[in-house]
Order: sequence, then C-alpha cells, then structure tokens
Amino acid sequence: MVKKVNLTQKFNSFAEQWSPKIIGALNGQLVKIAKVQGDFVMHNHENEDELFYVVEGTLFIELEDQTLQLNQGEMVVIPKGINHRPYAPEEAKIMLFEPASTLNTGNIESERTVKDLEEI
Repeated sequence: MVKKVNLTQKFNSFAEQWSPKIIGALNGQLVKIAKVQGDFVMHNHENEDELFYVVEGTLFIELEDQTLQLNQGEMVVIPKGINHRPYAPEEAKIMLFEPASTLNTGNIESERTVKDLEEI
C-alpha cells in the first residue's frame, strides 16, 4: 500500500532528541527523522554513506578539516569512513537517508547509541 507521509505530523509525534525514528524504507535504505540539539559524538560509518537533510533549523557537522553549516532546505552526504560530529546549538529537525545497517553512532558506542529504532 502506498501512503503519503506528513513530516509535520511525524515530528510532532515525539519529543526526544538524538533518537532517530524510521518513517520509510526503500531499496535497503531507511528514511529517518530526528530532532537534535546540543553536541553529538565524533564518529564514522565504515561501510555506509549518510545523507543529512535539514528540514528546520540549522545543523553543523564538524569534520576533521572543516565545519559545515546546513540551513533549512540544505543537505550533505558524508561518505563512508569520514569522521564527523553533528551538533545544533538550537533544536533542528533533520531527515536522514542511510542503509538499514547504519548505527547512529557509527563506530562509537555511547549513551546516544540507538540500536532498536522506532518506526512511526
């Protein structure tokens, strides 16, 4: 069955931050959304590229040699193996596209690691 997804309704259905929620799947990839604020952990994904799309707010991604600023409507693909640390001084709403095997903290286990993602 084909259903449309209302991002506003999905974002309004949860409050927790840094806890990605699955909103769709295609070709072995998951479409996830998350609310983020504050710092995340520096990490990488050994085998997976990761797409960050900013739905609302501003997301910064610290890399080893630069910091990217992503504003509403902007996206970036972080290639596999690249160390990165997302952070947001104010709450940002983001969408992620990544293989189903991708762990949110990549090669680092921390209190922010979410292994069992909720589908909403």
